[in-house]
Amino acid sequence: MNKISKDKKERYIHRIFIFSIFIKGIDGLLEIVGSIALFFTGSLSVWLKAMVHGELLEDPHDLVANYLQHHVAFFTLHSILFSFFYLFSHGAIKLLLVFGLLRDKLFAYPTAIFVFTLFVFYQVYRYSYTHSYFLILLTVLDVIVIGLTWHEYKIRLSKSH
Repeated sequence: MNKISKDKKERYIHRIFIFSIFIKGIDGLLEIVGSIALFFTGSLSVWLKAMVHGELLEDPHDLVANYLQHHVAFFTLHSILFSFFYLFSHGAIKLLLVFGLLRDKLFAYPTAIFVFTLFVFYQVYRYSYTHSYFLILLTVLDVIVIGLTWHEYKIRLSKSH
């Protein structure tokens, strides 16, 4: 393969890497925003649950209370806090790694590979319980990002020597 086509190929791979890292950053940002929204709406659900419970004790046939009881997601405070901290920390870690990779910080490459690999293992574990195709899609994308990050890391190491 001649030098020009190899350089073109490397530029193309680098663009895909940058695009995938931007997607990871957007995903991390959405996780943070989602965690905050979940925290506030989940807290609202717990509050509504307490109100509805009291109302149903007074009048078990209360139309509004029965409607709310049926349609409000009933989160426990523990599950809300766990979901908030999980999503928020997951998103924050992704964003920190994305910023490090986009700023071409050498330490960010092996750190991202390690952390994204942990995410893959956790997603496969979760898949064994949920059988969610979305988790499979996320896992495949994470494996691609890990491969691209490894490729970019090798190039950065060769240029630094």
